[in-house]
Amino acid sequence: MSNFGTFTVLRPHSLLKQLSHSVETTCLQAFSNLVTWLIYLEQGNITYATNSVEPFDRLERHLRRLNFLSSEIRVELRMNFEADVFNHAIADSNDLSTQPADYQAIHWLINEGYLDDAQATILIQELVKEVMESFLLVKTGTYALSNATQTVTKICRLDVEKTLEICHIRLQNWQSFAPQISSPYQRPYLLINRNFHSKNLPPLPRELTAWMKGFSLRHLAVIMNQDEMQLVQHLYPHIVQGGVIMHEPDPPFDQLPKYQPEVSGSARYTTALLNRQFIDTVVEPSNRYLDVETALAVEDFNLVVRSPQATSPSIHNLQELTIPNTINSAPERVTTTTVTAKKTYKIISVDDSPTILKEISRFLESENFSVVTIDDPLKAVMSIIRHKPDLILLDLNMAGIDGYELCKIIRNNSMFKHTPIIFVTGNKGIVDKVKAKLVGASGYLTKPFTRAELLKLVFMHLA
Repeated sequence: MSNFGTFTVLRPHSLLKQLSHSVETTCLQAFSNLVTWLIYLEQGNITYATNSVEPFDRLERHLRRLNFLSSEIRVELRMNFEADVFNHAIADSNDLSTQPADYQAIHWLINEGYLDDAQATILIQELVKEVMESFLLVKTGTYALSNATQTVTKICRLDVEKTLEICHIRLQNWQSFAPQISSPYQRPYLLINRNFHSKNLPPLPRELTAWMKGFSLRHLAVIMNQDEMQLVQHLYPHIVQGGVIMHEPDPPFDQLPKYQPEVSGSARYTTALLNRQFIDTVVEPSNRYLDVETALAVEDFNLVVRSPQATSPSIHNLQELTIPNTINSAPERVTTTTVTAKKTYKIISVDDSPTILKEISRFLESENFSVVTIDDPLKAVMSIIRHKPDLILLDLNMAGIDGYELCKIIRNNSMFKHTPIIFVTGNKGIVDKVKAKLVGASGYLTKPFTRAELLKLVFMHLA
């Protein structure tokens, strides 16, 4: 039987501390500002945590940062599991008979051999920390505790108190940059001002300024293959001096709590705090993986693995897996509209609707993308061959030829075997998605779409 509680002032830290002393298996469901948090606990330890704000974006970012999977596998993962119904299901999650889709995706990666035990543990740990960070900032809402018979199949367990301690340190780091920065999902924009360059400030990397138009701090850190705090340290002097303007988070990230300190005059973030050694979180493997016992340091990824089997990964190999490699990117191009050489990407959009083409151009033209629009699908193939785009957006329902057929024709050309092809459509059915996968589509953009959703696709396939 489920236990329910309602509160006007929520103290997430106290609530989780109480649950850490419980021997029951439960799921804490918290609801605040249209966001749902699901925190699964077993015998006082966290087995998984997620929330309803773009769970697959979160999974994608950490997979990229950890460099565990190829881009092709990450795309396949989202095509298989990122169903539109998931966000609706998690928003009304009284029924816990189904595990979260992002957690199902991790299990699939393990079962298919794309992740080993230690990699899955590192990934879950990072996802849990990010979710817990935002949850600790919640002030008001409602919650429910459920002892549903169907809980998540355990991969690892994280100590609640040590996880909370790490999250508090991370929150203090973020809050030390307030009020200039109040969310890791704020979007920095470079203010073009000749006088600004005369100030004695550290220069910003050219790669960063090329991408600093629409992506959040958290996404930029992944694109730049850089720690979030290090990225913020680079930007902070420029933000204070007015050279970099911080825009508010795009929906739905604007629903998450702000990282504002509770008291004024908080200490400034210091390098010493960034470099301090964090307390280890002990991760216990599930019964399914009894041959591996992992002691995992939460922040610096020092792994100790003891296993009787010779095939188990060594400490050295595991540490290598957690160090992100340089993210591959498309070759640089120089356009006539830029003063200095900048990395740009060419995107072709095929749609018989002038309105859709205009919206896509408006969303992307100012973001260092070159957009070519084609309103006649019968002429699309020759234009695509001529322009050689980095990404193709295809309307699914067009007069003369539909998107499925056009996608097959494009894929038959070896030049575009690996070019991302995204269907832009109002169809949301599972059958349509399966058919899209069969003809070689890389993803879906559902009408009506927002600028943030379009940029998310760019982040997935081009950044």
